[in-house]
Amino acid sequence: MRHSALTFAEQVCEKTMQGDRWDLVFATDMLDLATFKALAPVTVSRLPQVVYFHENQLTYPVQADDERDQHFGFTNFTTALVAQATWFNSQYHCDSFFAALSEFLRRMPDHVPHDAMAQAERQSTIHPPGIECFPSRDERRPGPLRILWAARWEHDKNPVVFLNALTKLKNHGIDFRVSLIGQQFRHTPPIFATAQSRFHAHIDRWGYQSSRHDYISALLDADVFVSTALHEFFGIAAVEAISTGAYPLLPRRLAYPELLQLDQPQAVEPYFYDGSETMLFDRLADLAQQHQTQGNIAQTARTAQQRVKRFEWNQLVPTMDRALEKITNRTPG
Repeated sequence: MRHSALTFAEQVCEKTMQGDRWDLVFATDMLDLATFKALAPVTVSRLPQVVYFHENQLTYPVQADDERDQHFGFTNFTTALVAQATWFNSQYHCDSFFAALSEFLRRMPDHVPHDAMAQAERQSTIHPPGIECFPSRDERRPGPLRILWAARWEHDKNPVVFLNALTKLKNHGIDFRVSLIGQQFRHTPPIFATAQSRFHAHIDRWGYQSSRHDYISALLDADVFVSTALHEFFGIAAVEAISTGAYPLLPRRLAYPELLQLDQPQAVEPYFYDGSETMLFDRLADLAQQHQTQGNIAQTARTAQQRVKRFEWNQLVPTMDRALEKITNRTPG
């Protein structure tokens, strides 16, 4: 975030000298857009600019609040302010960002830019990311309930709750298979090493999947997708798993109620739990029992699967195209 504006401005300058031309600047929240605009060639700085917030630096989780660099949060603010349009990946993300920004600005001793924040909020809209159309599931292979947890292996994804719920399943003699997948970093929570040893006889897949094909295979093989996240601005893995037909068990918080449109008829309520390991264990035990008696719980996931169809790229692209055309004044309105 500190150097990307300079780097991209230099690269754009080179491309401009080679004759390249563009209609619009589309940036992520990781770019200091105000600085980029100041450094870029005038033919680029005058272009309409859209910033896409897939995360932000005011509410992105840190283990201790004194680790947070507040300057990055203010950069997010000026980036949103200088853009002609600000796109968020979920309404939850948009609301939580501006709530945090309001609290952040209140700490300023004077000249608090309330009007500027209101301007940035007015030009914000919601454009969720798209997913591909996944292949249909093959006939299910025999075996116990298959549970999938797919997330970054970091503290904010709350793996302890998931692994404690699995421990209760094991202690109660409930058979299951588990795939625990996701990107790992230099400092992986030690609970994962403990879990690999504890559940070695139950593991189907473990760790980062080296190819897209392997990842999709994990989705298509799962009966149940579990999230325990304490932080999620959207939840692309959840949407992809649900789209393939996995039964979701999601904490009733963050962006998840929005994904399944919980404000509409309560048919999606069974897909949520209260976030505790006790209720997660209870729900998994119930699903294991249903699987044992019915042989397949895929039918009970259909309502959730239909709700996330709206995130497929063929549904989203026309709306995004119209929004960009409006910003570049290609269509009236």
